[in-house]
Amino acid sequence: MKKLLFLFDTDPVPSVFDTVVGYDGGADNVTGYAAVAPDNVGALIDGCIYTRGGKDKQNTAIFVGGGNMAKGEELFETVKKHFFGPFRVSVMLDSNGSNTTAAAGVALLAKGRDLKGKKAVVLAGTGPVGMRAAGFFGMEGCDVTITSRTKERAEEAAKVIAKRFGIKVSGAAGATDEERAEAVKDANIVYSAGAIGVQLLPKSAWENNPNIELLADVNAQPPMGIEGVDAMDKGKDVGGGKLGYGALGIGGLKLKLHRECIAKMFESSEGVYDAEEIYALAKEMA
Repeated sequence: MKKLLFLFDTDPVPSVFDTVVGYDGGADNVTGYAAVAPDNVGALIDGCIYTRGGKDKQNTAIFVGGGNMAKGEELFETVKKHFFGPFRVSVMLDSNGSNTTAAAGVALLAKGRDLKGKKAVVLAGTGPVGMRAAGFFGMEGCDVTITSRTKERAEEAAKVIAKRFGIKVSGAAGATDEERAEAVKDANIVYSAGAIGVQLLPKSAWENNPNIELLADVNAQPPMGIEGVDAMDKGKDVGGGKLGYGALGIGGLKLKLHRECIAKMFESSEGVYDAEEIYALAKEMA
């Protein structure tokens, strides 16, 4: 019985990255479908849940991806609602790699230090990875703030995160170096989730700040999002006892986590892997 993974991608072209990791995670065959949406996914789900019976169903799994987390969440909910009784297969949500990337990053920080009660600031926190990271910090008991180009946009995203994870999140303006430096002034943890090749925080904004203990940056392309944190850093002392985590240092766990989630989907027909389940696994693996 072949292990079949079906990629339901919300983008115009199915993700090559997700296809490769699907195979590396143990699938015998990966089939990607593009531009999948709630109004056209029904027949695809039917093909997954009605073709195999009993324990054979665990050899079919669904991965919801694409670059837009809002669209991915809507599609993920539609897939789950379509299941009933024994007519279900395991399903995972990882739009834009945000669940696995954010889970890996925060899990590594949680391994390095106790996060409870710490103030965490997620720079450029309105994107998929930043919003998920903020949620995970909240789950760890942190006081969480996210930044965006405008305070209004940050506060709007903060409300979405708060509703999704049942936590309190604040929003702050972070359009300039000065605004971002002000935002991290009292922070213990700084997590940079901005676009590749964009520096969000110069070294001068954190190196002499006695409050900051942990710095993480998911940008792998120079210039780094946080100056002074290298892409390869993984719990490296970057000065004054501060621990730095770079994109490739985080990326190693992210890929292992992604592959492990794929493998676990084929252990039963009832697995559901969203933020909470993926983060719990990340903490085990960290």
